Amino acid sequence: MIIGKPLSSINAERDALRHKLMCELTANEVICRDILRMGPVAFAEFCGKLRATGLLKDFRRATVEEQVAKFLQILGQNFRNRALGFFFHRSGETISRHFHNVLRAVVALEAEFLNQPTGADVHPQILNNNRFYPYFKNCVGALDGTHIRVKVPRELAPRFRGRKEWPTQNVLAACSFDMKFTYVLPGWEGTASDSRILKNALDREDKLLIPQGKFYLVDAGLPLRSGLIAPYRGVRYHLNEYSRRGPQNAKELFNHRHASLRNVIERAFGVLKKRFPIIASGTEPHYSFETMIEIVLACCIIHNFLMGVDPDENLIAEVDRELMHAEADHHVGTSGLATDADYRIGVMLREQIASQMWNDYYNNL
Repeated sequence: MIIGKPLSSINAERDALRHKLMCELTANEVICRDILRMGPVAFAEFCGKLRATGLLKDFRRATVEEQVAKFLQILGQNFRNRALGFFFHRSGETISRHFHNVLRAVVALEAEFLNQPTGADVHPQILNNNRFYPYFKNCVGALDGTHIRVKVPRELAPRFRGRKEWPTQNVLAACSFDMKFTYVLPGWEGTASDSRILKNALDREDKLLIPQGKFYLVDAGLPLRSGLIAPYRGVRYHLNEYSRRGPQNAKELFNHRHASLRNVIERAFGVLKKRFPIIASGTEPHYSFETMIEIVLACCIIHNFLMGVDPDENLIAEVDRELMHAEADHHVGTSGLATDADYRIGVMLREQIASQMWNDYYNNL
């Protein structure tokens, strides 16, 4: 006769294994950063913030720390529930329940970590750099879109299959010059143009706010208008285009410095996707479209938290190297978003900045 262990004994063994695993994850800086995508100190602080929301609580046999660790491994390693359940000695259903509990708690931090600029102060990166100040003193950040793969029913796939071979959501985001996202609008189908999404962002209830007299830097795929300053078309733009021959006129100088500032949004997207492969993978997501919308928002919130307490300079440097060698994806679109008056104001502002910049540059040659 084979006599099995009592359930209480099995549970105690599994609890001990989970406790040992959590100690190993959080005791070593390198392991913690590789697996949870943040250092032990940042992890402890992040768990404290989630616990403070009241939406995430310790269970009798699952601490907040364990739930958050599993959540971060799914985002940072793109694990499936069953694979993660093997390491934590949990069922796939339990992993899923804990994941969604943490996801709700993270999204609840949106008001704390996603804050739009007031425009009251000039960002130090502009203020302390004579290449950008005073020309871009009224610039509050950069704005762009990125595509993230989604899983949708077959009949809806054509609406989501835009520039990629697979269905994607087009996410519009703005960021400040410290690489923190200030506005995120996920959920648009991949075929939607950035201009169409921007129009919705400016009109919706939780809209993108552009402070009076301020502007965002955008690429040529978005319209030039009073609050959105795009580069000159038909003029060299990307930084690697100026590696052998510097700017030769006012338009080229403007474009060069515009690109130097605007690439902060590309760097922010790069760090976001490298830290969280769940939104960078080319494979079909494990989660529904609706859940992926929340996951995108959660990743941006965690990114902002980490840029404040644990930015990971090695990760940022890796992204910068990749951007330096990457082929530029500088698509040009057309849109009727800007009114004639808005467009004229944008043109005048750009000309004013370019002229002043070139005069100062030429006089210092």
